[in-house]
Amino acid sequence: MDKHSKLASLLTVVTNELHTMGVWQEQQPAPEALASVEPFAVDQLSFTQWLQFIFIPRMNQLIETESPLPQSCSIAPMAEQSFKADGRDFADSAALVAHLAAIDQLLTEC
Repeated sequence: MDKHSKLASLLTVVTNELHTMGVWQEQQPAPEALASVEPFAVDQLSFTQWLQFIFIPRMNQLIETESPLPQSCSIAPMAEQSFKADGRDFADSAALVAHLAAIDQLLTEC
């Protein structure tokens, strides 16, 4: 399985986990929130919103167009920090963090 296919599978798992956690949103944030230039759009979006509305769509676009993927990624540490700041129980977010760590590893490996 090539890197694009592996990433597609991991993104599906992340999407499913966001649904399981009950944080998947049906309504998209305002366009100005999606246009944030801050890392992880921290000034406009929650971390899970950033995943759903920015990260997953961008990665899916790269997969669909068979474009080069990022050479490195470090999302899992941000997820841990974000969930800790939100007071979320680690057990509730552990699976999502593990899947994000797998994406980090996939995109960072040579």
